[in-house]
Formats: sequence, C-alpha cells, structure tokens
Amino acid sequence: MAATGDGKKEEADYKRLHSFPLIRHTDMPEEMRVETMELCVTACENCGKPNINNLCCAAKMIKESMDKKFGSSWHVVIGEGFGFEVTHEVKNLLYMFFGGSLAVCVWKCS
Repeated sequence: MAATGDGKKEEADYKRLHSFPLIRHTDMPEEMRVETMELCVTACENCGKPNINNLCCAAKMIKESMDKKFGSSWHVVIGEGFGFEVTHEVKNLLYMFFGGSLAVCVWKCS
C-alpha cells in the first residue's frame, strides 16, 4: 500500500515539474510563437481533464482564434501519443508539450 501512495506522489511531482509549455519544434516568428503558445496553454488549462470532448473543444478554440488573428487555414491536433507528418507554410508551425504528456501541434496550410 505504501508503494501505491508513493507512486501517486511521484506522478504528481512529475506533472508539476512539467506543467510549463515545452516547445519541441517551431519555425514561427517570435511574436506569433508567443501568442500561439499562450493561446494553447489557455485552451489546455480550460479543457480540464483530458478527454475526447474537452480536447476537441480546446482544438476548436485554438483553430478559430488562429484563423481570426493570422488568416484562415489553420489546423490543430491535441492529444497524447500521436505521430504526424504535415506539409505546412513556412514559418507557420508549432509543436509543443503541455502538462506532461499532452501534445499540441498547430500549423497553417495554404
């Protein structure tokens, strides 16, 4: 029983250590990168516990905001344990992690 309690504590500590946004890859200009990152963090925090409906709403919120701010044709994928290969406009890609294992990929197609 003690090991279970310690395991939960270690998992909580791990998530707390990685609760900041970690950009894995981006080619966006500085201003756009900062705005997009803040938007993704806000959406992920508002979605609460990650489940299909909450992540879908967060992705929709990010996409609609990006379409308004930077023009149309933005795409967003949020989830855990996915791979991707996308074709995107130059200087319009952001791939980041938030809250441990939650990944966000935002890109624009022409």
